[in-house]
Amino acid sequence: MSTPTQRSKKLMESEGYLVAIVEKWNPHAKVRQDLWGFLDLLCVADGKGVVGVQTTSSSNMAARRNKIRAHVNYAAVEGAGIRIELHGWRKVGRRWEVKREVIS
Repeated sequence: MSTPTQRSKKLMESEGYLVAIVEKWNPHAKVRQDLWGFLDLLCVADGKGVVGVQTTSSSNMAARRNKIRAHVNYAAVEGAGIRIELHGWRKVGRRWEVKREVIS
């Protein structure tokens, strides 16, 4: 079974990005920790710049969007020129579909 992070990684790689998974498991706190508090993937491509991706289920997109925009680090990431995308995944029949939203 693939995770939203794995699906988004594959999607971004198919578009020519070099992709790093930047969320980490913290075994002491028993939680996942995102880069700068809200990024699961960091993607770079020549001529395309830098993209940070938050992945989730399509039903959870509004909560993630609010989390990103309210985060103390959001202004710094946006100000650095890093495009932030939200990927919401849902299963339709046997296929996974993604809804992509550019946050900044």
